[in-house]
Amino acid sequence: GRYALHTIFLSVHPAGVVVFMNKRFLVFLSTSIFLGMAPAHAELADRTKPMHIEADSMRYDDIGKITNATGRVIATKGTLLLRADAVEVRQDEQGHNFMVATASTGQQVFMRQKREGLNEFYEGQANRAERNEKTMITTLIGKATLRRMVGDKMADEVQGDTIVYNEATEVYNVTGGAKGSTPPSGVPSGRVRATIAPRTPAAAPAASTPANATPLQPSPQIGGSVGGGQ
Repeated sequence: GRYALHTIFLSVHPAGVVVFMNKRFLVFLSTSIFLGMAPAHAELADRTKPMHIEADSMRYDDIGKITNATGRVIATKGTLLLRADAVEVRQDEQGHNFMVATASTGQQVFMRQKREGLNEFYEGQANRAERNEKTMITTLIGKATLRRMVGDKMADEVQGDTIVYNEATEVYNVTGGAKGSTPPSGVPSGRVRATIAPRTPAAAPAASTPANATPLQPSPQIGGSVGGGQ
């Protein structure tokens, strides 16, 4: 069925379970029953986590498996965070999501996702973002910027007209667009720019002395008179 709801929350589960929530009612739309999944690291399991969407308004097509959210959209899926003005999510028969996010004039889409096993995040900004959950490829289009953050500090940054990022291989391709296009601030038209921080090798662990070790003591027979008093 088709529903037009205002100022609501939406949960879309990979198994096809959709949950609408607002202050007055709760509606479940289900095409299958989700029983559980084997535990995995959150970073690798983002594709199996449900997507939660908060927006000013939303429309869900249960037959076509299409969700349209508009107005201050905030979407989360595992460690993935997305902020945009409008988001469309299409789900295929296997439960994979294809997401398109756009921003209003003068604003940009913002994405953030944790790297596997590290206290590091990738942050992306662009006029438009497309994410294919099946191929694990994210495309940032229009004044695109991608940063690698270590904690809350920026380590690397690439800028261009379009950035294609493979979440599985952590490889990204950057193009500068046609001359005359509007690049990110400070980047010449038709060019790309990168800032790459040096990798700091891990420090070797310091040698430690056992807590119950007996300190060395000078021997009375070393350095004394040979045969003295004998």
